[in-house]
Amino acid sequence: MAMKLDHEDLNRLIEKITKSDIQEFSLEGEDFKLEIKRNLFDQNQFTHNLNSNNSVDRQIFANQKSLNDSVPKVNEPEEAQVAPPGRSDLTDITSPMVGTFYRASAPGEEPFVEVGSNIKVGQTICILEAMKLMNEIESEYNAEIVEILVENGTPVEFGQVLMRIKQS
Repeated sequence: MAMKLDHEDLNRLIEKITKSDIQEFSLEGEDFKLEIKRNLFDQNQFTHNLNSNNSVDRQIFANQKSLNDSVPKVNEPEEAQVAPPGRSDLTDITSPMVGTFYRASAPGEEPFVEVGSNIKVGQTICILEAMKLMNEIESEYNAEIVEILVENGTPVEFGQVLMRIKQS
C-alpha cells in the first residue's frame, strides 16, 4: 500500500509528535524519509542534579554553562542587515517575520517582481518561508519596484527592508 503525505498531513504529524513525549520517530515512503529525534529536557532530573551534593553534577552543569556562553552567535549576517539609506521619495517594504526570502513561487519559476515592475495592492511580491510554511507577501501599495535588496533564498529578519518602491 503506497502512502501519500501532503503538506498538511506532514504538518499535523510533526505537531502531534512535538506535543507528545516521543523522542525518536522515523517514517519512510517510496520517495521520502522523515526522521525526527528530540532531546526532551527533564526538569525534575535537572533540579535534582542541582540540589544534590554531587559535585560531579554541578561540574557538568558549570561546564555546560561556560560552553554556552562562549558559543558564537550564529545567524547574524553582517553586511545584509543594514539597507543603504533610502531616497525620501521611496517607501520601504519590510519583512513582517523572520524567514527565508524567495522571489518566485518555485525554483526555475519567473520571479513575482523585478526592478521596474508595476505592482498593485494585493499583488504577491515575494514569499517568506517560516517553519516550512510558505507565506505570500502582498503589496499594500500601487507602486513601481525601484530596488530589491535581498537575494533569493536569503534568511531575513523581522523588519528588514526587502524592497523599495515608488508609490504611484
